[in-house]
Amino acid sequence: MSDAKPRCNGQWTEARFRSFVVSALRRASSRWAPKYTCKKQARVARNSYRCAACNGVFGNSEVHVDHIQPVVDPVQGFVGWDTFIERLFVEIDGYRLLCKECHAKVTANQRELRKKR
Repeated sequence: MSDAKPRCNGQWTEARFRSFVVSALRRASSRWAPKYTCKKQARVARNSYRCAACNGVFGNSEVHVDHIQPVVDPVQGFVGWDTFIERLFVEIDGYRLLCKECHAKVTANQRELRKKR
């Protein structure tokens, strides 16, 4: 079996290259304006935001802006770069603000679906 490294002057495997690209895209998505708009719309007072799932009010450090449709579908897995980018950079209606607890539940459900695949 060969350990061919076809990327980055023979230094990276395909998996390492994919990880690098995903990381770069995720960093870029942190500056995506609709993500900030979602958080702004969920604001109820200074440093207070309403969770879209449980309707509770939480501080800034206790909330996450979540994609309504997962960037990588837990059932299908990675489909392709075009789909990944389309799902990562969605408009305002593709986001929701969740508290840490609700976000953890959503993440756990998606993880279970991935395990079944």
